[in-house]
Amino acid sequence: MTEVEYAGNRQHDTDDIEEPKPPQAFSSSAAIVFSCLGTVVGTGNIWRFPRIAAQNSASQGTLIFLVTWFVFLFLWSSPMLLIEYAIGRYFKKSPIQSFRKAMGDKFVWCGAWVTSVTFLISCYYSVVLGWCFYYVYKTIQLSATGELPQAEPESQEIFEAFAEKSYWPIMCHGLAILASGACVIGGITWIEKANMVLVPTLLLIIVGTYCWSVLNKYSDYGIKFLFTPDLEALQDPRLWVDSASQNAFDTGAAMGLIVPYATYMTRKHGVVRFSTLIPAMNNFVSMLCALTIFSTVFSTLIQTQSTLSRTGIVEIIKQSGPASTGLTFIWIPVLFAQVDILGKILCVLFFLCLSFAGVSSLIANFELTSLTLQDFGIPRKYGTPIVIIATFLIGLPSAMEIEILRNQDFVWGFALMLSGIMFQLLVIKYGVRKFQQEVVNDYGEKDWRLTIVTMIIIVVIAPLEAVGLLAWWALELIRSTADEAPGNRWYDYGVETFVTVITEWVALLLLLLFVNVLVYYLRPSWMREDTDESKYANGDGQFELKSSGAYSRPFEPGAVNSAYVNSNENLSDVKY
Repeated sequence: MTEVEYAGNRQHDTDDIEEPKPPQAFSSSAAIVFSCLGTVVGTGNIWRFPRIAAQNSASQGTLIFLVTWFVFLFLWSSPMLLIEYAIGRYFKKSPIQSFRKAMGDKFVWCGAWVTSVTFLISCYYSVVLGWCFYYVYKTIQLSATGELPQAEPESQEIFEAFAEKSYWPIMCHGLAILASGACVIGGITWIEKANMVLVPTLLLIIVGTYCWSVLNKYSDYGIKFLFTPDLEALQDPRLWVDSASQNAFDTGAAMGLIVPYATYMTRKHGVVRFSTLIPAMNNFVSMLCALTIFSTVFSTLIQTQSTLSRTGIVEIIKQSGPASTGLTFIWIPVLFAQVDILGKILCVLFFLCLSFAGVSSLIANFELTSLTLQDFGIPRKYGTPIVIIATFLIGLPSAMEIEILRNQDFVWGFALMLSGIMFQLLVIKYGVRKFQQEVVNDYGEKDWRLTIVTMIIIVVIAPLEAVGLLAWWALELIRSTADEAPGNRWYDYGVETFVTVITEWVALLLLLLFVNVLVYYLRPSWMREDTDESKYANGDGQFELKSSGAYSRPFEPGAVNSAYVNSNENLSDVKY
């Protein structure tokens, strides 16, 4: 067998070959599960999901939003995460380099879009994580020197005094970034150890808080409202777009966060299995958080303001805190205030674990950007400080002005739909059948099979979802805001207006296209790496890039050992 023939052979016969472990790899499947859960379980579940669910509640209930959100788990999030797991494990590169290897040098901008959107999300996500840090301190202070707030107005006053009238958000923003960045500097070993402690503790606290909240008097009213359908809500395009983008935000789908972690996976780690089970577990956590918040709000308001109607309660939920961002921070202290001394302890533990969740998620954001810089020759010890400084500076406006944070959440949360389209284009350009067989089914061992049904979702249904939902949302936003007050019309530059979203998207896209054209013609070293099949091809059809300082992984099983490549022995003489 010649070396070229061997390179072209995609059938893997590796039963008698023991796979070498990479120098840095996950130590166990449990480590992968907790690290990936740490990536996706965070403030998006506990802070953002109940808030988005409340804002999409109809007059009769929230069930329609929950159903559409659940459907998008299977028609959007899980398929997008499958692509991330697969290309990370197969190419062993950051999203930018993975897109380049799969689609060619002209499509680097696609991977850059995914990385940039996720980085911009992390810049304001760290601000919310800073809020969590502050509330750990504040609940300890209140518990030691006084009492937790007994009602919503008192709790809202505390939140607004912190978020709008102090410099605490800036300091906490910096502290959150430093805490997360420190874990990334040590690589996957530190990340794994941190998540093995943070994630299980967080899940225990979430389950405990949920059990306590649903046992409160009148909590069943909130649960009933959460699961009551209102079919009129189906006509609202914002609900559909929010359902899809929130599910993507919940699970980290199309954010590229799983790609770096998947580079530490071997072919024995089932990407189809992980991309199905971990998002489902994540969404289960989100549901527990929504049940906790809704049952708490209804229970508290019915007992303290008995004259309020259900509509009035829903409006209070929607408007909790400045820019509707304070739902969790306002109501959780009120919940635990009803439990005296034990409640004080549980409240501190809740915000401590919410901080843990945010750190584990921000770690993944930093790992993505650090790996990207490492792929371009910047060592981790230099790249991570660069990421830390950039995140702090770009996130500073969101820490100083809550309306800017609201704008960033609105703009880049929706942009995840476009990131999903990028991943779908990768599969189409690489080859649908080739991706299914070569990258997933033939490459993996003891995994679930990637079926043609899932491939149809990835290359047909998901793109139609993204384009259709974004077009419907844009048209409805233009129609519904045409007669609004100045600043809120679709053509005004407001916090959540159509022209604001489009301007920020187009500005980023033009910048990335310009850089892509520039590097395409300048041909920097990372674009001139030798990937000649006859020299670097391994038994899995992969190529290991050999440039100095580039991020590289050892050959997978079935690969031609580098000793043979560097020796004078002909590959055709090697016995397989």
